[in-house]
Amino acid sequence: MAAAACGGEAVAAARALCAFSPRDRRLFAISNPDGRLRVWETAGSRLQHEYVPSAHLSAACTCLAWAPPGGRPPPSKDGPQRKKRKSEVAEVDKQLDILAIGTAVGSILLYSTVKGELQSKLDGGHDNRVNCVRWHQDNCCLYSCSEDKHIVEWNTQTCKVKCKWKGDNSSVTSLCISPDGKMLLSAGRTIKLWDLETKEVYRHFTGHATSVSSLMFTTVKPMNENKPFDGITGLYFLSGAIHDRLLSVWQIRSDRKEKNAVMSFTVTDEPTFIDLTVSEVKEEPVKLAVVCRDGQLHLFEHILNGYCKKPLTSNCTIQIATPGSDEDSTPTPVPILAAAFCTDKQSLLLVYGNTLQPIIEKVSLNTTESHICLIRDVKKVLSLKTDVALTKVKTPVVNSDTKVLVPGIPGHSTAVKAPSSGKEKKKNKRKPGESQESIEERLEALDIDVSKVKTPGGLPQTDSFAVLLVQGLESNDAEILNRVLNTRKEHVIKNTVARMPIHAVIPLLHELTKRLQGNPYSASLMVRWLKSVFTQHASYLSTLPDLIPQLGMLYQLMESRVKTLQKLSRLHGRLYILVTQVAASEKAQDVADVNQTAKLVYEDESSEEEGSDDEMIADRDSDENWDEDEEKEEQSDEQDMDMTVEKEINGDSDLEPENESEEE
Repeated sequence: MAAAACGGEAVAAARALCAFSPRDRRLFAISNPDGRLRVWETAGSRLQHEYVPSAHLSAACTCLAWAPPGGRPPPSKDGPQRKKRKSEVAEVDKQLDILAIGTAVGSILLYSTVKGELQSKLDGGHDNRVNCVRWHQDNCCLYSCSEDKHIVEWNTQTCKVKCKWKGDNSSVTSLCISPDGKMLLSAGRTIKLWDLETKEVYRHFTGHATSVSSLMFTTVKPMNENKPFDGITGLYFLSGAIHDRLLSVWQIRSDRKEKNAVMSFTVTDEPTFIDLTVSEVKEEPVKLAVVCRDGQLHLFEHILNGYCKKPLTSNCTIQIATPGSDEDSTPTPVPILAAAFCTDKQSLLLVYGNTLQPIIEKVSLNTTESHICLIRDVKKVLSLKTDVALTKVKTPVVNSDTKVLVPGIPGHSTAVKAPSSGKEKKKNKRKPGESQESIEERLEALDIDVSKVKTPGGLPQTDSFAVLLVQGLESNDAEILNRVLNTRKEHVIKNTVARMPIHAVIPLLHELTKRLQGNPYSASLMVRWLKSVFTQHASYLSTLPDLIPQLGMLYQLMESRVKTLQKLSRLHGRLYILVTQVAASEKAQDVADVNQTAKLVYEDESSEEEGSDDEMIADRDSDENWDEDEEKEEQSDEQDMDMTVEKEINGDSDLEPENESEEE
């Protein structure tokens, strides 16, 4: 008996992830963008399990994969062998209906639908988003790929990494294991066929312009039965890519000329869910069910027998719509979420409607018509399933004199007012000649306390700041926004952000992002608002499914500015050194140019006498020195008489100051 090769695969991140269990399509698992996992029974569309991971907001589910059904050992009459068989059967039962859940933080959760609880957690293999998980046929091995460019082989019994290797230069987005379990297909931009024993690339396939989102084998045996089969040569496999309306079919050949696809299937929109039946005989066609983003289901039936140049169109297209029986109502399309072939290959399981409460229906195929539109009253079907006792609503009895307070605009005070006195009535009455009411009277008619809105000096306080900010964002009034956003007081900014409504957080972030790109002075003020928004509304922002595209421009802007911080700090240090050196040199030059002449000179009266005494002492010393020189010269040279005469003359002249001093 031929059965479906593998469960369906969700290939679009924007849609809910879903997968059918490989055992008779008995269970259907679906994960919403909020991280909640729900397991439904396909027979009666009944919710069997609901699992909410502890970190479902930060670590959302990114991929799902059911464990393959394990085979039971053959019966035996031997006693010890019978006991061993029971233990093996218990071990197989434990591993049945295990669901592997890949998360955005790199961990993998193993959830048991039999126990209804988390069985184990695989950590330490990836440090980024897990894109795909695939089980090996032996039930103890699991393969996963991630945005971190690596492929990891896990041992699910020990919950440890068995092997890890780099799969591509960019992120690896999809995996598929060959029917014999010895080869592994991985895909990013290109498709690679790996030998699981040596972890080496066996073949390369190129042809997709975007990242490949789905991989699955379509045949288990080669079409040419004359040649010996090595387990992989001659097999066909299918691939689909993001934002691509073509599904490519590839053949693994021995002559290494398989770089291009041998055929392709065309659909109306990007595929979001794919299921197929495997061809085990040469003349048996492959049946393919493709669910597209537009909610339509395309059915293909083709015999894989070599190269086909033209893209193949679908044999049948299935749509679902509401009846629209009333004159006012028109039929509206109901999106198909997933589809899978039953074991007889002649009927389909359709999942359509809402992701929170999908409707699962078994439909028989009729391929004689090229287009089928199924009319289903979704509201009526859902209302029949709802328990009436749980939906009873009791309306409370309210007195006619009771005044009910309802939520209003943040910052507006709607306190209950006491009945006005006669004087106030006379004061508020209009004159007969007046044509319009005053603004104060209109505010009083709206039960808005004017005394709280008006503030002394005309300066808006925190209450009115929140109201002004919301009004400015809704009307895109630059004057109001400048008045609010140009404030510098930290407590005013903090209180304004705390009192503003939740729906205005994203428009405020868009306005701050636009202003950050302008004047640097304005950017310094906007950073204060950003800090308050992220600190006070972080929990709300983390729950948004489209947070990354919403804040992508802001993140890139901050990243570009932070990148230049290191270069600016280095430049600032060098400029600081240069400026200090220039300042020091200028200071030194200024000190050298100071006028050193004395502004005041003081002379003592006895300075002349002291000077004469000093001169006399100096003359006496010089006379003694000259006399000694004369004696030495007379002994050495007696013939030089002219010199002695001159010395005597000098000696007489030197004695003149002494005579002057004696006379004094």
